[in-house]
Amino acid sequence: MLFKRVILQRLIDGSATLAFRRWRKPTVRAGGRLTTELGVLAIDAVEQVDDDALTEEAARQAGFESLAELQGLLRTDGDLYRIRLHHAGPDPRITLRDSADLDEADLQGVVERLESMDRNRAWVQPTLELIERHPGRQAPDLATELGRETQQFKANVRRLKALGLTESLEVGYRLSPRGKVVLAALQQRP
Repeated sequence: MLFKRVILQRLIDGSATLAFRRWRKPTVRAGGRLTTELGVLAIDAVEQVDDDALTEEAARQAGFESLAELQGLLRTDGDLYRIRLHHAGPDPRITLRDSADLDEADLQGVVERLESMDRNRAWVQPTLELIERHPGRQAPDLATELGRETQQFKANVRRLKALGLTESLEVGYRLSPRGKVVLAALQQRP
């Protein structure tokens, strides 16, 4: 689930506690968590509801100024779902990406994980090197340079971000301090 930044801020500060989505099938479930750039959201409930659940009050609880604003962002197809959420803590990737002081065992663990991710198609090191050379460059441009589809490239970068190796910028990405250490280790491998 993606949120506009202003809505995400309201979910994080607790002034919003709901989200509405139209789906053929829900993409989240109660008990799950969403890691966002501003923090972790816990999913308390996912309920299929009728359109009459969309009220001015529900729109405000979802972080919108008006019902019309909320309705303008909802898809027109699919069943309507109401999602109850709350802030569950800071984004753990922030602490992880700043932890560049890896001992040999930790570094080896990260390298082995990357090798496992890279097994079928060598993409990890070229992606890290490209982001290092071009911080802040748009994802479609980076994907083209690697000969990859943009959506697959972005999915791969999210996998690296989950390991604390990259961080998203307003436009593009950059290597985190941890990512720089790991890339140097990858480059020294035979």
